[in-house]
Amino acid sequence: MLRLTTLVATAAVLTGTAVAGGDALDTPARASPLAQWRLITSIAKAGDQAVIAVGQRGHVLRSVDGGKSWTQSKVPLSSDLTAVQFVDSHVGYAVGHDGVVLRSVDGGASWVRVLDGRSANRLLAEYMQKKLDAAGSQADDSDRKLLEEARRNVELGPDKPFLDVWFSSADDGFVVGAYNLVFHTADGGKSWQPWFDRTDNPKLLNLYSIRPAHGTLYIAGEAGLLLKLDAAAQRFRALPRPYKGSYFGVMGTSAGVLAFGMRGNAFLSRDQGRHWSPVATGLASSITAGDVGAGGSVVLVDQAGNLARSDDGGADFARLALPAAVPLAAVAAVPGGAVAGGPRGLRTIAFGAHAR
Repeated sequence: MLRLTTLVATAAVLTGTAVAGGDALDTPARASPLAQWRLITSIAKAGDQAVIAVGQRGHVLRSVDGGKSWTQSKVPLSSDLTAVQFVDSHVGYAVGHDGVVLRSVDGGASWVRVLDGRSANRLLAEYMQKKLDAAGSQADDSDRKLLEEARRNVELGPDKPFLDVWFSSADDGFVVGAYNLVFHTADGGKSWQPWFDRTDNPKLLNLYSIRPAHGTLYIAGEAGLLLKLDAAAQRFRALPRPYKGSYFGVMGTSAGVLAFGMRGNAFLSRDQGRHWSPVATGLASSITAGDVGAGGSVVLVDQAGNLARSDDGGADFARLALPAAVPLAAVAAVPGGAVAGGPRGLRTIAFGAHAR
């Protein structure tokens, strides 16, 4: 089973609250006037104007005024969504439970499904079977174990969530998730290639975050797992683990690569992941999300509802005092502040002023 954290928002993401299995995949998200007050798990900027938030039961919300008002988008399923990312003001992707991947080409107003757990499980099993058939008697034991895991996924059905997404262009990107799930597409989701066997992750630990930093991709995951893309080998290589607890996020900043996670722990690497130094963020609870603003400032939020900000790429942080601390699971930096979300929905935070 998934190793759940005590994190309120992350536990909700990993256990799921939507209609189970196939029903959720076949049931469009319902319009709800309370959607912006329900669980929000991820927030992303779509160009310079729009902010997109995703959450439970397939809810997607869109704001074009910095989070002051929200409209609910049309979504063809009601699986819980876990992450969202936009390439530009038009094209974006969202992922979630039941192996769901959604695509939008109108700035988040409407979405179409480009992958789900049923097809992902089948693709993975077929891929591993073909690899073993081609290797014959020279097949690795590790690949045989991966095939067994892939077959087990098919038997269990679409019960594994994708937990993060990153696209470098409208067509090329990765989705990552539970138990080492990694898929890549080069054609905007029309076809997918499993990367199940291209990670230094023999224990099949959960992959929570994938982000670019200084010309390459990094993955952060369970039990201190940090991976870096070796483009030449087409494989995610393991990096030194400065911390044995789970990381919930990783991102590139002006100072280097910043990884953050449980119990307020954050680490900065200035040499592309070879060495890591602890960062004092001022946050004691698990850090659930972070973002980089247009001017390079870094914001982090935690389970207890606190926010910390850095103006030097994540080397030094100052904690902002918020008048009402509620658990936070998502954040996007916007001009003059941030839009944050969690189990109690969305809120805007103005830097240098009170949150509202």
